[in-house]
Amino acid sequence: MSAPGTPTLEQLRMLVAVMDGGSFSAAARRLNRTQSVLSYTIANLEAQLGLRLFERGRRRPVLTKAGEAVFADARRVILLVEEMRARAAGLRSGLEAELAIAVDVMFPTADLVGLIHAFAQTYPTVALRLHVEALGGVAQRVLDRACTIGIAGWMSASLDALERREIGGVALVPVAAPGHPPAALPGPLSVGALRDHTQLVLTDRSQLTEGRDFGVLSPRTWRLGDLGAKHALLRAGLGWGNMPLHTVAEDLAERRLVRLDLLDGGAPAYPLSLIHRIDTPPGPAARWLAGQIAAQARLPAQDTAPRLAVSERNSPGAVQ
Repeated sequence: MSAPGTPTLEQLRMLVAVMDGGSFSAAARRLNRTQSVLSYTIANLEAQLGLRLFERGRRRPVLTKAGEAVFADARRVILLVEEMRARAAGLRSGLEAELAIAVDVMFPTADLVGLIHAFAQTYPTVALRLHVEALGGVAQRVLDRACTIGIAGWMSASLDALERREIGGVALVPVAAPGHPPAALPGPLSVGALRDHTQLVLTDRSQLTEGRDFGVLSPRTWRLGDLGAKHALLRAGLGWGNMPLHTVAEDLAERRLVRLDLLDGGAPAYPLSLIHRIDTPPGPAARWLAGQIAAQARLPAQDTAPRLAVSERNSPGAVQ
């Protein structure tokens, strides 16, 4: 038995057009071909593959089992070709083939999902790589050219290689489990009242924040590289610490966590900025995404600058 022949793209388009149009005549009109040419092309396709694709003697085209399989493959091939053509058109106009972004772990997940969904609909041919980092990790990835743009939190103001645009801040609230000792203390609580209790702090692996602690009040700390782990330990009553309000709002409402009443009002808003390298201007897709982030991010505009003193310690960077 000889091997099947290789169908042409035109043959596959005609097969799909017949099924989408519901008849040979409708497909012929859609493709601006005569019905006889369409029938001849489909017959040649069947001969090349050595398969009967349509049931004979039906008023409307009905696929055989083999025809259903070939039809599914034909549609997939056509979609891939169209995707390739769209990507080529984008590349000719300067559109990125791939976009890598870094996002601070404090950025609201719901907002991030919405932005990525809109990006996928607007730029379906651009592959997206997403990195979620803490503290200086976002800036480090952009500086290293691993990412084109970033949504960065606290970082050094001396990074001259980066273009920065403030987009607001995330409200931080000091919390603890109801059974944790600080939750039972009468407020407002002073810094001294919290020094004897373990503070859970978020840390990162970048050298940009090495030796710097942002708002760490207690000498007794547990340092974690994951915001989800910090959240879980807080709910388990293993320490106190600041969390993004959007992350713990449900816990506060259901009393799984309680908000600590601090004498100074607690931590300032966690500032967020859009960043990119000055010497690497973002392409069309990156510019669109940056514009959407700036326009749609539902973040408070006040208290965006960090006001807590930075204590220099020989340790990885950490935020309370």
